[in-house]
Amino acid sequence: MSQTFTAACVQNDASIDANETMTRAEDLMRDAAGQGADLICTPEFFSCLDTQISGLETNPHREADHPALPRFQALAQELDKWVLLGSLAVIGEGADDRLFNRSFLIDAGGNVVQRYNKIHLFDIDLDKDEVYRESSQFQPGTEAAIAPTRWGLLGMTICYDVRFPHLYRDLAKAGASFLTVPAAFTKRTGEAHWHALLRSRAIETGSFVIAPCQSGVHGVGATYGHSLIIDPWGNVLADGGEGEGIVLAEIDTALVAKARARIPALKHDRDYAAPQVPVELAAAGE
Repeated sequence: MSQTFTAACVQNDASIDANETMTRAEDLMRDAAGQGADLICTPEFFSCLDTQISGLETNPHREADHPALPRFQALAQELDKWVLLGSLAVIGEGADDRLFNRSFLIDAGGNVVQRYNKIHLFDIDLDKDEVYRESSQFQPGTEAAIAPTRWGLLGMTICYDVRFPHLYRDLAKAGASFLTVPAAFTKRTGEAHWHALLRSRAIETGSFVIAPCQSGVHGVGATYGHSLIIDPWGNVLADGGEGEGIVLAEIDTALVAKARARIPALKHDRDYAAPQVPVELAAAGE
């Protein structure tokens, strides 16, 4: 396996016009390939996003009929590059008719290597004017996802997952050297937490973190941008700032083993009893 490769984050500003949005995303991806990217990663809902009080507009389709998937499979093959489609809204099948927020990893031959359905859904109340209920439209995934690449194993996550560190620890313990976190992180939470959360996930697991994030205004919502590529020691290698564009960084795969040898925390887990609230304190709280 190669010891170094170049990763790119596409930072686009998706709108409700899926065709126009995908064309702009494709242009950015071509630019990344032209600058030497081997792995090109796009944000969550990169092909269509419009936020309204009633929920998210994301142009959902069944996977077999989704217009974005064959388009970007063909692009990956044409460019001879690996591509992470941060996420698409996919219509579920079965009793639960909610959508899936699904990420796709595509190899340089245009083949889907792995899929991941977002596990942790963004149901939060920042204040009375900013409330999100992703679970009203989307159903949660139930399986973590890891994928082989020509450079090593890649662990797939999406956006709000970043607040659940045990997922990243499990991916790293399963052998992932690279962790992808495509996002449409809100501007408000991004300003407060984005850099700290992503650097923490890199440091805790001794992994590279590749986190493409949308930037701009999408209906009544705004996203933070600042797509990041972070090394296993927590150093920020690239920051996309605000606005549309791309960022690239060289990934030295040897740094994963080096970081994990210096601080082998992934080998230091210990079983422990869950905390129990003392009886007298439990009674006082009734």
